[in-house]
Amino acid sequence: MKRRIFSPEHEAFRDTVRTFLAKEVLPHYERWEKDGIVSREVWRAAGRQGLLGLAVPEEYGGGGNADFRYSTVLAEEFARAGTPGLAIGLHNDIIGPYLTHLGTEEQKRRWLPGFCTGETITAIAMTEPGAGSDLQGIRTAAEDKGDHWLLNGSKTFISNGILADLVIVVAKTTPEGGAHGLSLLVVERGTPGFERGRNLDKIGQKSQDTAELFFHDVRVPKENLLGARDGAFVHLMTHLAQERMAIAVAAIAGAEHLLEITTAYVKEREAFGRPLGRLQHIRFEIAEMATECAVTRAFLDRCIEDHAAGELDAAHASMAKWWATELQKRVADRCLQLHGGYGYMAEYPVARAFTDGRIQTIYGGTTEIMKEIIGRSLLG
Repeated sequence: MKRRIFSPEHEAFRDTVRTFLAKEVLPHYERWEKDGIVSREVWRAAGRQGLLGLAVPEEYGGGGNADFRYSTVLAEEFARAGTPGLAIGLHNDIIGPYLTHLGTEEQKRRWLPGFCTGETITAIAMTEPGAGSDLQGIRTAAEDKGDHWLLNGSKTFISNGILADLVIVVAKTTPEGGAHGLSLLVVERGTPGFERGRNLDKIGQKSQDTAELFFHDVRVPKENLLGARDGAFVHLMTHLAQERMAIAVAAIAGAEHLLEITTAYVKEREAFGRPLGRLQHIRFEIAEMATECAVTRAFLDRCIEDHAAGELDAAHASMAKWWATELQKRVADRCLQLHGGYGYMAEYPVARAFTDGRIQTIYGGTTEIMKEIIGRSLLG
């Protein structure tokens, strides 16, 4: 079905993204996978190409265009290329809104120009060894010392954790406040007491640096409080819909791409004297996945339109994230099976997609949390 949500300008941007991937990412990706980290230079190249800070106002060096469909194009093309290691979506769609919507004028002038050029790489630190989806379990705390906050604690599974120059840390600032006693503090590279642990060894997305972070008596200037004191819970809930949409967009694009390469594979691969695609079971598998992807795509495109218009609610964003990521997981598993033994070989795209995509149902809110949000919206 022909998609109706993109204009010629969006498609021109798609060509720009594909050119960037072909020139700056794909030739180096195998090395980054082995290194466990991408180069800082590719971030600067993305900045020069105008791929960073799409929604950041022009006065701070950004693109000045908050149309989420441009972010959608970016996420789709990175997913199709099989290059999740360069976490531009995290930078643009998750961290960018915190800086642009919550930052003071001074903070925006201090942080956003580098954010847009790729000189300043960002991360957000929520998850802790003992607290994932449950924000009330956060133990990292910041004590008000008058002219600064004294930050202590640790975080784990932090994407961009090694490369990040700015880290938005979710910390407890009112001990008895529970989830409503949390604030967002921005910790900058080189701050005394801020240390990075090991680059974590994941089963997929090898080139995406994911780290443990440690804070020991870190003096965070008062001017690095982002948003309201004790306002982190509301701030996080406000921006989670876009994070979940970004993940869902990448998920359906990844599933569609897997279906494309698997359809091509079964047309060529022979077994029992004929192409696999001639076998009824294989045709049924392809038919089922194609239908599931088409139906999911229709729903996702509607959500993308609603979000671009500022009309998407938390429940529908959660539906999109849950359904698309679980579909991606099912499609990856079935496509690997259809590749047979070759699907288990790391050199085949389906093998990498199988491990790279597995995290999708976990980060940004697990499938179980998505169902809880949807259920509460319907049942109270």
